[in-house]
Amino acid sequence: MPTSRIGSSPAPSASEAIFVYTGKTQTTVAVGDEVQVTGTADEYRGRTQISGKIEVTPLNEGLEPVRPLTMDWASTDGKRENLESMLYLPNEKFLVSDVYPVGRYGEIGLASGKQLPTQPTDIARPTSPEAKAQAERNDAISVILDDGTGQGFAASPTLDPRPVPYIDPEDPIDVGDSAHITEPVIIDYRYDTWRLQPTRPITDGDEPARFHGRAHPVPKPGGQISIASFNVLNYFTTTGDELGCKGGNYSTDGTNNVAGNPCDVRGVFDRDDLHRQQAKTVAAINRLDASVVGLMEMENSAKLGEGKDEATKNLVAALNKDAGYAKWDYIEIPDSELPAIEDQDFITNAIIYQPAEARPTGHVQALDEEAGDNGAFHNARTPIAATFTAVKSGKKAVPTTVVVNHFKSKGSAPKAGPNKDQGDGQGNWNAARIEQAQALVDWTPQLVRDSGSADIAMLGDFNSYAQEDPMHVLYGAHYRPAATGEFSYVFGGQVGSLDHLLLSPSLAARMTGADVWNINSVQSPLLQYAQYRTVGEDFYRPDATAFSDHDPYIAGFRAK
Repeated sequence: MPTSRIGSSPAPSASEAIFVYTGKTQTTVAVGDEVQVTGTADEYRGRTQISGKIEVTPLNEGLEPVRPLTMDWASTDGKRENLESMLYLPNEKFLVSDVYPVGRYGEIGLASGKQLPTQPTDIARPTSPEAKAQAERNDAISVILDDGTGQGFAASPTLDPRPVPYIDPEDPIDVGDSAHITEPVIIDYRYDTWRLQPTRPITDGDEPARFHGRAHPVPKPGGQISIASFNVLNYFTTTGDELGCKGGNYSTDGTNNVAGNPCDVRGVFDRDDLHRQQAKTVAAINRLDASVVGLMEMENSAKLGEGKDEATKNLVAALNKDAGYAKWDYIEIPDSELPAIEDQDFITNAIIYQPAEARPTGHVQALDEEAGDNGAFHNARTPIAATFTAVKSGKKAVPTTVVVNHFKSKGSAPKAGPNKDQGDGQGNWNAARIEQAQALVDWTPQLVRDSGSADIAMLGDFNSYAQEDPMHVLYGAHYRPAATGEFSYVFGGQVGSLDHLLLSPSLAARMTGADVWNINSVQSPLLQYAQYRTVGEDFYRPDATAFSDHDPYIAGFRAK
């Protein structure tokens, strides 16, 4: 059948273009050729195409030039099938919404308009009309910019590496950067997603788009004492090769970057990997420069049969070496406060602090629970708490209790029961996270009695977006977010916060400022230590950028 010419705006009532799947058929055509194509019209995974026995016959009929459509992407929602396979040159700027898949498939997520796609349950209650409206908006504004190759990138020495498009090691693209399509692309539907395909397979340097970045300055929240939350992406000083584990995330030279499953080590594979991870973690913590830092995903050294807090001590030593003096110390949680070692996870929470800025006072403790499977945190990490006062304000400083949390994740789906995904947007294990939040609320009176102060900061990775049930349990106990309108995590091309820094009312009254430092969630995993040279280019830099997949929170407070 003959191919139709592609029309220009306004949108046609039916597509005037079609995808031709040639399979193993050998044919040579170039952009601008006039041809007649015969084959079988069918649907493949939602995409209309011509396939089967393909015959291409050259024509010379003086057809009109192909003119691209030009409307804004969001305005095409509801009629995109009418535009399938047509040429498109939007006259708007997009926002980069996802960089996770660029290192695997050469894809960049884009969003039409001035706001990024947001997790519906980060801004609205689950199943609410507002959450549904946000999900519909996300679909309307989102699109993938592809590289037109259908190929991945080298992950072993047996594959020839290809340059990764769209992302420059010296100036990486971030989520939130602006993007401008500079030459026509093709509206395409495949892998259950709408895409913009270039008119030729591209490599680094000839992309059909240009990007403009934004700065991520270090937050300066003020105050005499500051508190930060850091998820350190499995900081383990015991390495996978030391335990005889298999490796994972192969570099192009055949070496490993992480310990592969199954393995008690959740982090690095060897000492070189540890040095790369540690350089980034140290740079980030010292640059943010908080008085007190709650850490998640630290190695539980005792669980590995090593000295208690060995990994935390190692991190403190590295921080002090980088600073050039004894800037940091750590809080030791007494064994009597912790569950039996057999009931603990291989990752744990920890607290470090600057003795020149924060003075530990009172009782250091962990959440006292029933043993075994009866406790709320039997499938998560035990919350820990320590109380501090600002050093520079002397005896009049108000004690502030810092509680570090890491709730059960949304993964590893149960097959039945209340913790199975209920289809309301909150994922797996929501009932467990509700129970964990309630355990924190029930712990609050004891924390107040032991510290003599109602000033409490609940921080960490709650694995719950801001409007989900577990967070509302804490809101109901009068804890409030230190920062609103921010995000700390990106998943599936949608921003949101699984990490939170919540304040009791009296502590909130002392707050001088709060912010999220977007240096992790907005970055491609190619910049992380765990993806070191998994593609042909070296994206690793020994700086604070991409030390984790979660962003740190920080808040500053007056001492009294």
